[in-house]
Amino acid sequence: MSDPSPLPGPPPAPLPAHLHPRVVPWRHALAWYEEAMRLFKRAPATWMGLAVLTLASELGLKALPGAAALASEIVTPLVACGLVYAAAAADRRTSPTLGLALAAFRAGASAIVAIVAADLFVFAAQAAAAWWIADVNLLAPAGTLSDLSAAAILGIQTTGVLAALPVTFVPFHVLFERVPPGAAFAASWNAFAQNVLPLLAYAAASLLLVAFSALTLGLGFVLALPLWAASSYAAWKDVFGVRDAPEVE
Repeated sequence: MSDPSPLPGPPPAPLPAHLHPRVVPWRHALAWYEEAMRLFKRAPATWMGLAVLTLASELGLKALPGAAALASEIVTPLVACGLVYAAAAADRRTSPTLGLALAAFRAGASAIVAIVAADLFVFAAQAAAAWWIADVNLLAPAGTLSDLSAAAILGIQTTGVLAALPVTFVPFHVLFERVPPGAAFAASWNAFAQNVLPLLAYAAASLLLVAFSALTLGLGFVLALPLWAASSYAAWKDVFGVRDAPEVE
């Protein structure tokens, strides 16, 4: 008589939480982008496809009339997490897929809240900068940066990049280690406070990608978004001493 079929096991356990950052030299910011390029080269077409889906979700939702356009601030950061998952998949030497654009929607309510809250924090900083610099209300249906001067747009984008630094690592903690949002924000803030110099160097490199994207009429974001996601993934592993790539379900 044959043995009965084994019962299905429990889902893969999350990584042990890495919530205690360490100080790294500022030169590591350059290494993060080097690692990002290495990960990108393993599946460039998929990386760019995920970037296109992210841009399409943002532009498509912002084209909706009225307050419905604000849905982009909820949906787009979750779609963008497909690039975060792609970084982990490439790090494990498995092929990322376009389906990862939907993976964050299955991450659980607390993870979704944390990811959206981090994005809203950055958006609020940009909205404040837009109002202060150019008297533009990004919350209004007609709020847009398209008619602003290059200097105003650079100032607003710089504000966004700098505001993102304290919350950079929140998605990695809630998606891969499934820690509560409060712990994720605290760990990300502590990492920023202990590594201001390398993260500012990282921000400077990120602004170069913003400039490149602007010079290419936005087409450069198809390359910039994957490099941002992959480099922030490399930074998370470095600053928090994560040795193994997380599982991608």
